[in-house]
Amino acid sequence: MDEKNIRHLLKIDRDLIWHPYTQMKDFEVMDPLFVERGEGVFLFDVYGRTYYDTISSWWCITHGHNHPYIVDAIKQQLGRLDQVHFAGTTHEPAIRAAQLLIEALPKGLDKVFFSDNGSTAVEVALKMAVQYWHLTGKPEKNTFLSLERGYHGDTLGTMGLGGVP
Repeated sequence: MDEKNIRHLLKIDRDLIWHPYTQMKDFEVMDPLFVERGEGVFLFDVYGRTYYDTISSWWCITHGHNHPYIVDAIKQQLGRLDQVHFAGTTHEPAIRAAQLLIEALPKGLDKVFFSDNGSTAVEVALKMAVQYWHLTGKPEKNTFLSLERGYHGDTLGTMGLGGVP
């Protein structure tokens, strides 16, 4: 990618995108890391520089970027079904994944809830806990224990849970 195109795209980025957990005013004096591709534990920017992805792109890429097995599995699945809402529907990959998870879990943990991100998973767990105590006749049990200033997600509820200002 040539420098003119890079500058043009970075201007569009500054004008249109609000990046999470980022002080946007910093982009007035420096550019964001402009990543072009990933391979294994590495990220490569548009200038050809190499970086270690030390947080696995927020813990989503634990097997490395562009892992051939994962890329192949995604391609195969996309050829059959790319996405469907899970409210009142199901599909074989979800059923098989649930079986594998339950087999790996300790006895007594016999249900799974699939979420598309960690913040929503924590929010749903909070709602399940509140609902459980409500249904068992103890709605006053609505206090949560968390790590102070711990990262529990980036939604309003999960940020409040950890006391993140």
